[in-house]
Amino acid sequence: MAASCKSTTIACGLVLLLCVAFMADMVQGGAVPALYVLGDSQADVGNNNYRPSLLKANFPHNGVDYQGHRATGRFSNGKNFVDFLADSLGLASPPAYHSIYNTTGSYSIYLNGVNFASGGAGVSDLTNKGQCFSFDTQIECDYSSVYKELVKQLGKPQALAHLARSIFAVAIGGNDIINRALLPVDQLPVAITSPQQFVDSLAQTLKCQLQRLYDLGMRRVFFVGAAPLGCVPLLRELSPLTKDCHAEANYMSSRYNEAVATLLHDMRAQHQDFQYSFFDASMALLEYIQQPEANGFAEVKAACCGLGDNRAMFTCNPASEYCANRTTHMFWDVVHPTETTARKLTSVAFGGSAPLVSPINVSQLSAL
Repeated sequence: MAASCKSTTIACGLVLLLCVAFMADMVQGGAVPALYVLGDSQADVGNNNYRPSLLKANFPHNGVDYQGHRATGRFSNGKNFVDFLADSLGLASPPAYHSIYNTTGSYSIYLNGVNFASGGAGVSDLTNKGQCFSFDTQIECDYSSVYKELVKQLGKPQALAHLARSIFAVAIGGNDIINRALLPVDQLPVAITSPQQFVDSLAQTLKCQLQRLYDLGMRRVFFVGAAPLGCVPLLRELSPLTKDCHAEANYMSSRYNEAVATLLHDMRAQHQDFQYSFFDASMALLEYIQQPEANGFAEVKAACCGLGDNRAMFTCNPASEYCANRTTHMFWDVVHPTETTARKLTSVAFGGSAPLVSPINVSQLSAL
């Protein structure tokens, strides 16, 4: 009987040690233990499925090339850049926060990463207000809840150590610029009349938002800059005869990217434990637009899925036409890239160099 009790005690002790070792490995093991994602529709993997909104993608023909041909809520024919980023980091693509936040055992999921991005979100809370989980909501409500749960379960020092080793991917700002380009001049706020004033206003708000994320444990961030938004099919339609890129939207995209790069540089100077990789999506996509065949594209103006001229008059929906070969189209719908475009861009961000990605690429960021 005594021998049996002793054996049981030893076995229990071994189990306890194994559990502790397992949890420590989850928190400390690996260069990048988790990926936390915030932003807009280019990063959304289904959060908007869980709120009343017109800005959803959980219906055909979205997902036509996703596993099982399922419309998951990604604004794509297949995977988006977050899926490819996670794969490059050796991680599973993190789940949509609103699909798991109230499930049993959500803490263990939080350790591996969470996606908070919401289609329609912008730097400004006014952007698509009521149709998305705003960027501020993603930070102050959603991510903040995950942060508190990690601190509760791990203790603050261990939680901060885990977050410091993780990578935060942020993709925000595009919707602000698109909405500004579409808004009639007489409806603009009096204090923000010029494109540069608008960009300056976004940068000032973003500075506070990124500082808040730093305060909540973010130490390594991969920031995806704005695309050349004047060249998306939606804004090309503002020039119905020529289908030229919208010059003012492209100007704002470029100035916004410059502002974000400066902001991140300043954060690095202020916080010695802060590291970042900035991807200039505008510069990268303009290379594809200017040299499509050299980059594997046959169509860089029209949407693959939609209705009307260049399939850009109405966004992708079950009644839409869609192209037979998605691999040669740059754009899936009136705004979003195809899976192929997302894969190419993520590859550049992960392994490329300045001026497209700076001061380091994501691979180098993950190795720090």
